[in-house]
Amino acid sequence: MNIDKLQIDKFVQQAQMMYRHLADLYQSANTVPLKPELLPQAFMQLGSASEIVQLATEELYQQNEQLLESRNLVEAERQCYIDLFEFAPDGYLVTDAKGIIKEVNQAAASLLKVSKPFLYGKPIINFVGLEDRQRFRYELGQLSKSDRLKELTLRLQQRNSESFVAAFTVAVVRNLDGTVIEFRWLCRDITERQPNQMMPLNAHSILIEERPPHKYSRGEIIPNQWQGVWYVCRGVVKLSTLCETGEEVLIGLVGEGMVFGCELTKLKTYQAVVLLDVELVLIEQAEINASVVLSHSLLPKFNQRLQQTESLLVLSGRRRVHDRLYDLLRLLKQDLGQPLATGTRLSVRLTHEDLASACCTTRVTITRLLNRLQKQGKICFDSKKHIIIKNID
Repeated sequence: MNIDKLQIDKFVQQAQMMYRHLADLYQSANTVPLKPELLPQAFMQLGSASEIVQLATEELYQQNEQLLESRNLVEAERQCYIDLFEFAPDGYLVTDAKGIIKEVNQAAASLLKVSKPFLYGKPIINFVGLEDRQRFRYELGQLSKSDRLKELTLRLQQRNSESFVAAFTVAVVRNLDGTVIEFRWLCRDITERQPNQMMPLNAHSILIEERPPHKYSRGEIIPNQWQGVWYVCRGVVKLSTLCETGEEVLIGLVGEGMVFGCELTKLKTYQAVVLLDVELVLIEQAEINASVVLSHSLLPKFNQRLQQTESLLVLSGRRRVHDRLYDLLRLLKQDLGQPLATGTRLSVRLTHEDLASACCTTRVTITRLLNRLQKQGKICFDSKKHIIIKNID
C-alpha cells in the first residue's frame, strides 16, 4: 500500500486547518472566557487529525517495510555482480573516457603484479609498454568514435619491470546524450601463444572495420591513392603499366582479400582497371603506421602481392611462349581460381589481349596456344567464356 500525492495533500490541508483552529482556540482561551460550545469542535478536529496521523503512520510503516525488502534484494543482486566482477578468471578494468582506472578486479591486479588500491585513479597507459604507447593513444581516440567491441593486442608492463602480451576486448559506455562516460576492458595474458595466434583470426573484419566501401564497375579506372592502399572485398582488378613503346604490360591481378596501391610500387605509370565489379576499402598509411594490429593483418597481404609480382617476373623470363602461358595459368589458378568438380574455374574472364600482355607475346599466338590446350583436354570454357583449368602441370 502506498500514499499517493492526493492523500498527502489532504493530510497537510487538514493538519493546517486543525492547527489554525487550535491556534484560534488557544487565543480565545487567553483573551475571553472559554465558550463551552467550542470544546466539541476542538475535540472533533483533534480526533480527525489523530485518525489521519494514525493512517499515515500505518501507510508509511508498510511502505518502509517494502522499501527495506526491495533494498535488500537490490543489495543482494549488487553483491552478486560484485562477486562475479571481482572473482572472474580474466582481468577486468573500468576507466573513464580519458583512460583513468575507476574499477579493477583481482585478476587484473594480479596480471600487473600490483595491489588493487594502487591502481585506482591511475592512467591505464602507465602500464602499457613504451613501444606501444603511441598506438594506444591513437586507439583510445578511435574507441570514442565507435560503439562496437574493439580488440587490441598490447604489451603491458608489470610493476617488477617484466612485461607480457595482453589481448584486450573493449566496450564503450555512453550516456543518453551519446557522450562516452567509461570504457570496460577485458584483459587476457596471451604471451604463451604462438605469434600467429596473438592476432584476431578474422583479418578481413579488421581491415574493413569502420571504413566506407567504394564500388566500381567493370572497365572503370580506380583512382590512385598515394597515401594508402586499397583492400579488395570482392571483385577483380587488373594492374598494368606502359612500356617505352606504349604497350600495356600486366603487372598484377588482384582478387578478393588482396591489396594494391601506389604505396606498393615505384612505377611512374600505374593503372588499376576493374575486370569484375569490385568493392574496395581504403586504408590510409597513417592508420597502418599507428596500429600494430592493422600492420600485422596487412603483412600477409603485402607478401601475397610480392609473391605474385615475383611470379610474373619469372614468367616473363621464360624463353618459350607456351611455358609462359602455362606459368600464367598456374598463377591465375592459385590467386583467382574457384574449385569445381571438373577442375578450377578462373573467377574473371580474361581476354586474349590480357593474356598476351602478361606473356609478352601476340594475341594470335595466345589464341593458337589456348586452342591447342583445349584440344588436349587441359582446359575448357564455360558458357560465359571463363577458362576452366583441368590439367596444367
